[in-house]
Formats: sequence, structure tokens, C-alpha cells
Amino acid sequence: MSKKPAAGNSLRQSTRRWAWLFMGPVVAAFTIGFVWPFFQGIYLSFCTFRVTSDATFVGMGNYQSALADPSFQHSFWYTALTAVVSLVLINVLAFAVAYALTQSIKGSNLFRTVFFMPNLIGGIVLGYIWSMIFDGILSAYGTSILLETRYGFWGLIILMCWQQIGYMMIIYIAGLQAVPEDMLEAAKIDGASRWQTLFKVTIPNVMPSITICMFLSLTNGFKLFDQNLALTGGLPYIIQPDGSTINTTEMLALNIYNTFYNANTAARGTAQAKAVIFFILVAGLGLAQLAYTRKREVQQ
Repeated sequence: MSKKPAAGNSLRQSTRRWAWLFMGPVVAAFTIGFVWPFFQGIYLSFCTFRVTSDATFVGMGNYQSALADPSFQHSFWYTALTAVVSLVLINVLAFAVAYALTQSIKGSNLFRTVFFMPNLIGGIVLGYIWSMIFDGILSAYGTSILLETRYGFWGLIILMCWQQIGYMMIIYIAGLQAVPEDMLEAAKIDGASRWQTLFKVTIPNVMPSITICMFLSLTNGFKLFDQNLALTGGLPYIIQPDGSTINTTEMLALNIYNTFYNANTAARGTAQAKAVIFFILVAGLGLAQLAYTRKREVQQ
């Protein structure tokens, strides 16, 4: 009897040793691939540099240049508008599709697959495909998606909806299938209409899925890069009185990229400062949205 605890302790000690052995490479990879570049990026945002080895500390100058940059200001408001409009459309349409496909209609599994498939296509490829589609349509009217800002804006919205609705639909379907049947039956017995049941029973119980989908669509909208690059590349542009240009369909991520890789290598510190501001913005908005919607989740 006295040998069993000793054997159990030995097993636990052996497990701990093997756990560190297997976790060690993961922790090292995470540190090398994320933690170190993250903190190095914050440091470089306070420096001027062409390559990281010749960084010179300059303090808050890069942040002042970033916030004073008209192109960065325009990209911020353009990105915010795009993110808000896409968030509303993606979630409303994804929920509507998910709700329809959970009503026992014939061929629902096939429809789920078809709606989800666009999410499997890479952003660059998707951007070029839709660029050709839009130009094919707009050429009949003597214009192009690269010539008018409004076409570029709605082109991005359509592309984002087409790609992301299927993914959000899957999350909403999982939430709808988790709604307690007894609550739906009770609402039916009480004489609630379908719309009353939807807004008073179904949606409150699907709030965890709404929280996830809103977080994903909000952060995806702000982080959008490859679709923006392939679809419009930021075009068209307007010329400022000082001779500088502002790309009217350029979102924040593309603005940071263009700032870093333009001909002026001295602006790389400014681009890094923009990246830090971008991170704080997306993280802050994402956490605020999570806190807001989680308060409205129903505890089952």
C-alpha cells in the first residue's frame, strides 16, 4: 500500500520533465517568432533606420510624423468606414443565411459548402479575380474601379462580404443549433410569432456567436491588406497642394506598407510608428467590442 503514492509522485515528476521537453521548442519558437520581433518593433518605432542594425533613437518624432501625415489620417477614416459597413453587412447577411439553412430546407448541406468555399481562396487571388469582374462590368460605362473612389470602396465591401459571409455563417449555424429546444417550444406554446421568437429567444441565445463574429469581422476589416493591394492598390489618388499624393482607397495596412517601402528609407521609422499605432487601435477596438457584447450574452 505504501508504494502506490511513491509511484504516483514519480509518474507526476516524469510527466513534468517530459512536458517541459515538448513545450520548450514551442516556447522558443513563440519567443523568436513573435515576442522578440514585437518588442523590437516597438523600439524601432522610436528610431530612424534603414536596416535594424543602424537604428538611431529619436524619441517621439516618428509618432508626431505619423499622426501629422495626411495620407495616414485619410487611411484611418477610410478604414474605419470600410470596417463598420462591412461588419454590419457581413453579420446581418451571415446570420440571415445561417438562419435560413437551419430551417430544415432541402439541400442545406450543399448550400453551406457553397457559401463557405470563397473563404478558401487567398486574398491576393480573390482581389485580382474581383478586379477583373468589376472592370468588365464598369468598362461598359467607360470607367474603371481604379478611376473612382466610390467604386473602389464598394468593390472592397462586396469582396469582403463574398469572402467572409460563409465563414461567419458556420459560426452562426453552430450558435443557432445550440439554442435550447424547450425555450423555442415554450415561446410557441405562449403564442409568440416567428419574429418575436427570433428577437426575444433566438438572438439573445446566439449572442456568444455574435460576439465572435463581430470581433472577427471588425478586426479583419481593420487589418485588410492583400485584398486592398490586389483590388485597387489604393488608387485613385489625389494631389495635395504641397505636391504629395493621397491614395483614396488605401487602407491602414497598405498605407503602412507603402510608407515603409517607398523611396524615402528615412521614413521607415515613421512606418514602424504607424504600425504600433495600428496595433493599439485594433487591439483596443477589439477588446472594447468583446467587453460590450459579452455583457449581453445570456447565461444558460
